Formats: sequence, C-alpha cells, structure tokens
Amino acid sequence: MTPVFDYSPYSATYQERPEYVPSVIHSVLRTAGVRPGDLVCDIGAGSGHLTEPLLEYGLRVDAVEPTAAMRATGERRTARFGDVTWHNGTGETSGRPSGHYRLVTFGSSFDRTDRLAALKETARILEPDGFFACLWNHRDLEDPLQARIERLIHERVPGYAYGTRRTDQRPVIEESGLFESPVQLSGRKVFRLRADAWCDAWASHATLGEQAGQQFDEVLDGIRELVRGAGEEYIDVPYVTRAWIARANREGAGR
Repeated sequence: MTPVFDYSPYSATYQERPEYVPSVIHSVLRTAGVRPGDLVCDIGAGSGHLTEPLLEYGLRVDAVEPTAAMRATGERRTARFGDVTWHNGTGETSGRPSGHYRLVTFGSSFDRTDRLAALKETARILEPDGFFACLWNHRDLEDPLQARIERLIHERVPGYAYGTRRTDQRPVIEESGLFESPVQLSGRKVFRLRADAWCDAWASHATLGEQAGQQFDEVLDGIRELVRGAGEEYIDVPYVTRAWIARANREGAGR
C-alpha cells in the first residue's frame, strides 16, 4: 500500500490554485446522473477544490482527507455549507460505510494512492451502479510562458517526472475488473490570475517539491523571475482539466 503522503509542508498556499474547469465537473456530474441531495464522497479532498463545486451543485458531501492541515483549510473553505462532513482517511482506507455513495471522486489525489487498492475501496463504498471519477488540473504546456517554466524545471531538476498524474487512467480502471470502461472528459479554460498569488501557489506543488528537494526554493524563485519578466500584475494561465469516470460493475460494487 502506498504510504500516506503528508501535505502539511504544501498546505499553506494550496488554496491559491485555480479551480477545475467548470464544464468538466458538470459533465462528470451529468454522466454520473447525480441530483441535488445525493450523497457523494470526495477522497483526498485537500483544501476543498473539488468539494466546493460539488456542494454548490447541491450534493451532500463526505470529504475524506488524511492531512490535518489540508483538512482544516477545507473545513474553513466549506464552512458556509450545511451538507458537508470532513473525515480523516485515505483512498485505500476511507473509513466510510459500504454501499453508501452514488459517486466517489478523487480530485488530484488518485495518483497519490495505490490505485488498485483505492479502486477496490471505492467499489466497496459505492451504491450498486454508482460511479467513480478521478480528475486533475494541468497547466497547458503549449502556452509560451508555461513552456518556459517547464524548461526551467527540467534544467534545475534533471529527470523531473509527473508520475501517473498526466497518464491515461483507463488501463488501471479496466484492470481492476470492478468498473465498466471509463469515459474520458476534458476541457480547457484560461484563468486570469494575480501573478504574485499564482507564483505563491507553486509552493503547494508537492510533485515538484519532492523531486527538487533542497533546490525547491531555488526553482520557485526562478519561476517568479520568469513571471515578473512578463511585467504584468495579472497573467493569463490556460489549464486543462482531464477526468475519467466509470460506472461500477454490479458484481463489483459493495465489495
């Protein structure tokens, strides 16, 4: 089983990250057939980036997050909603009851799990015919500024890799035997963001922080220099949200 990753060092600025592309979230919810009032579970909920739009849609949400600092941020962010409960747990061991949820989501967290174990746990807590969904927000690396930042990262951190977060999730979902073939969804949006806040959000980039090690601050400073070079208070940053959603097999759900 994948060790639980402690996001505490990255939690302070995580909430500065851009939101998921709304059209993709709406497509996920339409595909799952959920309606306001349905109960869903958001695993690896972090600071509430996916939890919040689920609540805004009118869903009742059990948010599961193992890092206390991230969970506290998520609780503050969603405090205005009455239909959310936060829990300590992981993708592999959620602590949630069996056969309980219409939809289980992983927002930028599925890659931090033992994915087959997380899929088994998801099938256990889903209702029959319930849905699993995982999604990530990716910077569009074809954008000129993002391409320069990407070159800087690879120069400073040789061998830098994204792991499974930018790979096709279909094979592992199908390999589990617990779900039907997934539907892949994607959407792009250009976010107009305060340049300084967007640079601050890089301090929450755990994948980069892990691999950069002691060079992390140096890399962050380099990114700030590139952004300052644009000379703008606000910058336009294109993001692509990619999602995979799959219905549980009848014989797999509730295991």
